[in-house]
Order: sequence, then C-alpha cells, then structure tokens
Amino acid sequence: MKRRIVFPALLVLFSLCLSAQKATWIWYPGDFEISLANKMQNRRTERGTFFPVFWKMDNHYVLMDFHKVFQLDQPEKVSLFVEGEYNVKLDGKAFEGSPSEITVPAGKHKINIKVFNQAQVPAIFVKGNKVVSDSTWLVTFEDKEWIDETGKTSDISATEWLKAGSWNFNSPQQKPSAFALPVRRQSAVSNQKAKGAMLVDFGKETLGFIELHGLSGKGNLSVYYGESKEEALSTEHCEALDRKAVDFSSKTNYRFPLSKAFRFVNIQYDNGVNLDSVSMLYEYADLKERGGFKCNDAEVNRIYDISKYTFELNTREFFIDGIKRDRWIWSGDAYQSYLMNYYLYFDRPTVERTMLALRGKDPVTGHINTIMDYTFYWFIGIYDYYLYTGDLTFIQQFYPRMQSLMDYCLSRRNKYGLLEGLPGDWLFIDWAAGLSKKGELSFEQLLFCRSLETMALCAGITGDEKGKDEYAKLAADLKEKIFSLYWNPAKNALVHSRIDGKQTDNVTRYSNMFSIFFNYFNESQKQSVKNSVLLNDSIQKITTPYMRFYELEALCAMGEQDYVMKEMKSYWGGMLKLGATSFWEEYNPDKKGEEHYAMYGRQFGKSLCHAWGASPIYLLGRYYLGVQPTSPGYATYSIQPVLGGLQWMEGKVPTASGDISVYCDKKKIRISTVKGVGTLKLKSKIKPAGKNIQVKAVSKETYEISLNPDSTYEISYQAL
Repeated sequence: MKRRIVFPALLVLFSLCLSAQKATWIWYPGDFEISLANKMQNRRTERGTFFPVFWKMDNHYVLMDFHKVFQLDQPEKVSLFVEGEYNVKLDGKAFEGSPSEITVPAGKHKINIKVFNQAQVPAIFVKGNKVVSDSTWLVTFEDKEWIDETGKTSDISATEWLKAGSWNFNSPQQKPSAFALPVRRQSAVSNQKAKGAMLVDFGKETLGFIELHGLSGKGNLSVYYGESKEEALSTEHCEALDRKAVDFSSKTNYRFPLSKAFRFVNIQYDNGVNLDSVSMLYEYADLKERGGFKCNDAEVNRIYDISKYTFELNTREFFIDGIKRDRWIWSGDAYQSYLMNYYLYFDRPTVERTMLALRGKDPVTGHINTIMDYTFYWFIGIYDYYLYTGDLTFIQQFYPRMQSLMDYCLSRRNKYGLLEGLPGDWLFIDWAAGLSKKGELSFEQLLFCRSLETMALCAGITGDEKGKDEYAKLAADLKEKIFSLYWNPAKNALVHSRIDGKQTDNVTRYSNMFSIFFNYFNESQKQSVKNSVLLNDSIQKITTPYMRFYELEALCAMGEQDYVMKEMKSYWGGMLKLGATSFWEEYNPDKKGEEHYAMYGRQFGKSLCHAWGASPIYLLGRYYLGVQPTSPGYATYSIQPVLGGLQWMEGKVPTASGDISVYCDKKKIRISTVKGVGTLKLKSKIKPAGKNIQVKAVSKETYEISLNPDSTYEISYQAL
C-alpha cells in the first residue's frame, strides 16, 4: 500500500489552516443538552393546553470559566464571541472591559474567559489562527480560587475541570441559543373543500408547521390534526389542535408557531374567513443515512423503508418516543433508538445529547422518567455506546453522575438486596393487560445486574479500581441471587416475581428473553426457555413493538432467523396492510377499525409513529447482515450473515471508520471491510473458498474466516 508523504513545511501550513477551521461554540458539557431538552419537552400540548413533564428538570450553570494554554510562534489577533456577560484574562491579567478582539503575543500563554448568563447557556466562540475554541478547552462552573491579604491568587485548587462541550455550531453567527431544526416545504396530496371547511391529506405521517395561504377576513379558525382521517374529523377527540382569531383585511400567509404530527388536517372557519390553500414546513434532523438493507422480498424492503421513515421522524434534537403525543425523551424508548442509530446513522452527538438530557444533574431525587427500568436502560445504553463507538470521553466526563445515580439505586434495595417498587417508583416493563408489578420482579433485577456490570466497566475506564471491584462483586452476587431465587426447574424458566420471599407461579417473557441476549443463561437453559417460553403460545403474548424488539432479538440470538422473518412480516406487515405509513406504539391484530387508534382510555390516544416501532432497522443489520462489534469501536468485529428464508440480501453497516458492506445469497458472500479486524462466521455445506482467505473449520459445517482491514472479499459457499 502506498504511503502519502507530507513535507514538514507543508505539514505546518496544513496544520495552521486546519486549526483555523476548527473554531466552534463551546459550553459546559451537558448544559446545552439539558437546556435544549427543557425547551423541547415543554412544547407538548394536549388539545391546546400546556402539558409539562412529570419529573425533575435541571438547568444550566449560570457562571462558567473557560481556559486553555497556547504556544504561539508569533503574535495573533483573536476574535471573541460570547453568549453572556464576560471578562477575559491573559496569563491572569484582565483586559479592560469586555473586548471583542484581543492580541495574544508569541510564546506560551493562558487565556481565561469567564461568562455569566442567567437566561441562556454561557458559551464562547474564539477564532484566531491557532487560538480557537474547541473541545480541548477546559471548563468549570466553580473555579474555587481565592486572593489572600497580599493580593496573591491561590496556586492550589480543588477545581474540577472538564473538557468543553460542543456540537456543530462552527460560525460566530450559529449561536447555540438560537438553534432550531431545519425545515422544508411540502405540499398536500389532496385537498377537499366545503363551505367553511377544508380537509387536507399530506399522504403519509409527517411532522411540521401548518401554513395557511391567502388567509383573509374576520372570524375564528380551528385546525384539527389527525394521524388518521378519523382523528382529524373528530373535533371533540383529536389529540392536537390549533385555533386562530383571524382579522386580516388582505390576503396573508400565516404559520402556526408549534410543529405538530399529522397526516390529515381538518380546517374549519367562520363565514367571514377566506382561505385559499394549505401547505406545511416539514421539520427534521439533518442526519445522513449510512446504513441500508435490501433483499429479494418486496414486503421486507417495504418494512425496512417504513422503519427508516419512522425513525427519521422520531430523531430530532434528541431521540424521542413519538411525534404526536409526548415528544419527550423517555429512556426506554431512547435506548432502542441508540441501537437503531448504530445501524442507520451512527450519529454519536444525538446519542450523547439524549443520554445527558435524560440524566440531568445531581441531586438524584427519583428514577429517570420516574421509571425504575428506565434508569437501568440509561446505564446499559452507556455500555453499548462504548462498545459501538469506542469513545472514552463521555464515560470519563460523566462517571461521577453515573456513580450518584447508582448510589441512589443501591440505597433502595430491600433486606434481600433486591429492588422492588417504592413510593414514587413507576415499574413500566411494557404495556400489557394484567401484568403484575407487585413484589420483587425478576426483570428489574436483571436490568439492575447489567447496570452494575456497566458500572464496573466504566470504573475501570476511569481508573477507579476500588469501584471496579465493588461493582463487579455486586453484579456477581446479584446474578447468583437471580438464578437461585427466580429459576424454576419445573417451568424451565425464570418466574416473573417473588412476593413475601416466595416465587410466584407466573412466567412472562421479559426476564427470560433478556437473559438470552445478556448471555446469562447457559446453553441448556437457553434451549429450555426458547421452547417453554418464547415459542409457547400459552405465555402472555407481547403486543407492543417495544418488547417485540427484544423478543425477536432473543430468538435471532438463538439462530431462529427463519421464524423471526415470518413474525416480522406478520407483525410489521400487518400494520402495513392496515395502511400504516409509519409504525405504531402498539399493534394487536385482533383489534378492528378505529380500535387500532385507541389507547390510554382515549379514542385517538395511540401514537401511530413511535420510535420503538422501527426495530427492523436493528434486527436486519445485526442479525441478518450479521454485523456487530466484538470489542470497543469495532477494533474487532464479527459478520455472521443469515438469510433467514431470503434468497439474497445486501446492505451497509456504519462504523466510526467507515461502512461495512455485505452481500449474501445462497452461494456467495461479498464483503468490504473497514479498519479493525473482522471475523466472518458462516454455515456451509462445503468448505468456503476465495482469494486471500484462510478458512478455519470450527465444527461440522461451521467455518470462520479472518477479515483484514480495508479489504474486499468474494467467498463462495453453499448455504445450509
């Protein structure tokens, strides 16, 4: 392979140019994310009424100290842009006033900028040649410095400095406080007019701002939004509406201030009001699709495409639950979105923003979203984030917030060392009729155990060896308790709960399927659980895409891709047959007509576009294309393609260093690799063959092939 040679003089010039391009707005890590979440989550309305969240909301620190040391070969002028009141110091000496430009002499110098802003997140943008603001600056919300009676500033401090937070605000004009998602205009596909009314269909589920064109006259106008036609026409029961008192002497265009989710809008207005037409501004997160999947089955392709669109709609400033009703950041919903993201966008900033917004700040006064299991999904999300991205910074910066949240969980254990619902705790698990939440639930203990394992991993990363040992021991002890207290050999499964120190008879799918892909079961237990629980119709069925995600993952992890493909086509395909243009919060094929729209005791309470409905993105990438990291950041990874009843499939899986491409049919496999060392695992009736490969026979008809970085392979084999 040819190596590119860069001469030293050119390298210096290139470095200076590159440095000059790196300036970005910076802030205290987590503060912009928390502030943005506050703005977004408090936009929720229910039939025009403000509807705030149920949990504690935090805010940004109002006083911030930024600093960095620079070594300059020559003096340079530096421009300063600041959100807030500020002062600037060079080597400890303050400039007069609040200058917008300073000159930094040649040599080694320390720049401090201290900013106060009560209304917005304190942030700075510094642009010189080498002196630029970026994530290498250090920040603190309390510098803990003092001046003694002689005027000497303390030279020893307990200040804790973190690396600055940033995103993509790369020009002085892109102020973080002014951030808004981009929009683009979309037209309706049909428009039915009647006297004083207009029913507009945009053709599919969407989200944005309704704009009225040629509005004039005087009177009242109402807009009733619907994910279905029935909802839009139900002026008494639709979930979202807008009203406008019209008083325009000439034709005017008017845009409603809050974005809404809808397919249909029903506009009704008084006789004195005139309206020409309606359009919308589609609001979206500008992320690039990197992953993809395509196969010979048109229905599966359609399921994948609608999954992508569902996920696109629910990927916004953060990963949210659904676009119509809540538009809140729910940790259980977000956790699944992280996994889908790793197979479609591989966008790290949205994952980080979502995790930071969910965690908030100390003190911890309750579980995340008030839900015990949602706290544990937050920890497990960090485990997966490190595995997929290899990024250490998030863990290093926010390990203290992980510790304090885990301390809260540990403090709520009962005399058996287990967790059960206490006053203020919501135990969610899933929407399922009659699902008991009494006693000590095996499902909660499983998530708790995985969270302790995450803490042990993160303690090791941050150098907290004592914490690493303590968390690992707590996890091992809890895992042992789970199997001694909940495993029932007669039922070949973990029971759902214990009450008053005794096992209940109830067996549910949740803890059993999680134990499979957590790899907590031995092989014998996995097979027993597959037959006694997952493939047993007498066990209460799951009707939400939320838990279908995990049920089908557990089956895929046991090699049941043929069965899962049929279930995917039946379940998600069932929604498509009912006209779904995005996937729903809940789907029960036994329901009829408008029953499909009802939930929470409301006629149109169900979300018809819910993030957890997009799980085929993950399932097809992870268990059919078969790509997964086996060490952090895809330093090593495996590819284990399984057709699962398909004739052929192809797709891409994004990683931090590029996209892995896979094509597979019954006789050949083509792969393009990225950095890192891969292992192709496949089952074949014959020994696989191809150029520049070494084939290792693992067992009968099972083979492994090492994959080099940045290489392409074409391998012949014969599928079983």
